[in-house]
Amino acid sequence: MNRLIVFIGILVLAACKSNSEEHLTAQEIVDNSIEVSGGELYQNSTRSFFFRNINYVSENYKDKKVLKRIRISEVDTILDVYSNKEFKRFVNNNLIEVADTMAVKYANSINSVHYFANLPNGLNDPAVKKELLGVVNLKGKIYHKIKVTFEQENGGDDFDDIYVYWFNVKSKVPDYLAYEFHTDGGGMRFREAFNERYINGIRFVDYKNYKTKDLNNSILKIDSLFAAGSLELLSKIELKNIKVSQGNYN
Repeated sequence: MNRLIVFIGILVLAACKSNSEEHLTAQEIVDNSIEVSGGELYQNSTRSFFFRNINYVSENYKDKKVLKRIRISEVDTILDVYSNKEFKRFVNNNLIEVADTMAVKYANSINSVHYFANLPNGLNDPAVKKELLGVVNLKGKIYHKIKVTFEQENGGDDFDDIYVYWFNVKSKVPDYLAYEFHTDGGGMRFREAFNERYINGIRFVDYKNYKTKDLNNSILKIDSLFAAGSLELLSKIELKNIKVSQGNYN
């Protein structure tokens, strides 16, 4: 009799957990994902990595986030700094003037690399709008599918881009993401995370980067194309020599 009561109790708890997961909001899903991926460590650490032989560094100074890109050649050391919507370039420690059009281009490039490297952190930024599209099965696993768009104010120059994330219901982390962009002729990309590792408590992944030739497809249905093997592998996005130091320079 006692065994039966215990068994029924387990079933009830499992049902409650399943029901709770089914009724999570987009905000709760993102909050949970950030928590298991690093949580407060994102705000209390300095992160450094190399991408395509270029060093990227993310620092926090009190409430200010500072993004850096460092390129070293045989002749020059170029340090690009983007913070509070302001871009600065230093060559051999000397501040140089950069045309506004180029400053915007450089800032967007730096922000993009840091954005993808630090996901899911950043999905609670003020300009982010999240919409839960439902629960889907992708390659035999269950995911919360969330659409992300941006407010024009504080949303950057690419505020009209559309992102989609697939959060693994079990692990809570995003195994896939996709986005539709409108610059340089526009297009769509689908990224599959691999090589997951935690460095000093913060999650990092690399990506297989896919594209679709048919731009008439909806970004909201690109997971179906991936499952059908209809996407073309464009590149791999790999982070090297990742370092995370607790505490920052504030």
